[in-house]
Amino acid sequence: MAQKSKQWAAIIMMFALFAMIAFVTNLCSPMAVIVQNQFGVSELQSQIGNYANFIAYLVMGIPSGMLIVKFGYKKTALLAITVGIIGLILEWLSGQAESMWIYLAGAFISGFCMCMLNAVVNPMLNLLGGGGKAGNQLIQIGGAFNSAAGVAVYIIMGALIGEVTKDTAIADATPALFIALAIFVVAFLVLFFTKIEEPEQAPVEFELIRGALKYRHFALGALAIFAYMGVEVGTPTYMIKYLTSEVGITAGVATLIAAVYWLCMFIGRTVGGSLGGKVSGRTMVATVSTAAIILLLFGMFAPADITTNVPGVDWGKLEVIWVEVPIGMAAFILVGLCSSVMWGGIFNMAVEGLGKYTAAASGIFMTMVFGCAVMVAVQAGVADMTGDYLTSYWVPIACAAYILFYALIGSRVKKTA
Repeated sequence: MAQKSKQWAAIIMMFALFAMIAFVTNLCSPMAVIVQNQFGVSELQSQIGNYANFIAYLVMGIPSGMLIVKFGYKKTALLAITVGIIGLILEWLSGQAESMWIYLAGAFISGFCMCMLNAVVNPMLNLLGGGGKAGNQLIQIGGAFNSAAGVAVYIIMGALIGEVTKDTAIADATPALFIALAIFVVAFLVLFFTKIEEPEQAPVEFELIRGALKYRHFALGALAIFAYMGVEVGTPTYMIKYLTSEVGITAGVATLIAAVYWLCMFIGRTVGGSLGGKVSGRTMVATVSTAAIILLLFGMFAPADITTNVPGVDWGKLEVIWVEVPIGMAAFILVGLCSSVMWGGIFNMAVEGLGKYTAAASGIFMTMVFGCAVMVAVQAGVADMTGDYLTSYWVPIACAAYILFYALIGSRVKKTA
């Protein structure tokens, strides 16, 4: 791709799409609470809209890569935005019809949109940066925009809806849904008129996946993304479980404490973006995975009777509270700084040297995001078997150890055949 460094319009557009991904994805969490209250459904049923994002990655990951091969990055992104608009309209209509099933259909369709956009944005930022350190830097900066947009969702929902109660209905979220719709429409129009130079694509679709998987460093990198989801999501999820069941903190306060973990991810990605042009993805991922292992071990084995005050963040009210917790919980929160730069660094290393197979590789990568559902379930199984949430953290430790192996050894560019 010629003059990668001068395609600022395309780079900015990719940053915007990265932010959109988080905005719509994170919208599912507060909407799940509203759905549960309005329709009196179970926790599992209310979270189907949230789970749809991961199911969509499993179903649409590889097809997204094929769409890029057939239509190119720009047209695939435009198609993804169109799909997202349809999903959001269905979510809005569900409020008018007071139908949970219409909402779930809209959430599922929105999940397809997020998968397709992710398949476009990650390789495009790497390509626009020319790969290597510059490519890693652009992905990390895009990640910072992603985290910022994720935080913005809770602030906007809090400002427009206020506190979500049992009387809050989907219709009350109309302003937030309209904001998301407006963002999508504007993004579609801006992207339509933005010139993006398309890289070379392999001509035969069947050969794409096999061709990408012939590169050992890519195949191992796809597994690293699968493992990464266990670190990113498993750490705060079971911290909340531990705080509520073992420490006696209410679920609401525990969730506010977990919000600081996501704030750490934003801080980490911002710092990672500034350092990405100077530090290789290999060095960055090796460093943070080592730190994550140390922090997770400390969190597991630190004496529970030694406590410290940690902050909790209420994004909706923009309030900070301080809560006394076992000191190990502070270590779990800091894991957010480590997990923040793993995704971009792993992707950067895994697609190095793939050339025309990059689009298909991105699709395979997106499929591996389903590892979130798998690894969190495995961690839950360990917790059930041992009767101890802290013991379950051997699962994210194992995931972080594999990521460290990948950074030090598995990421070396090598074709298997």
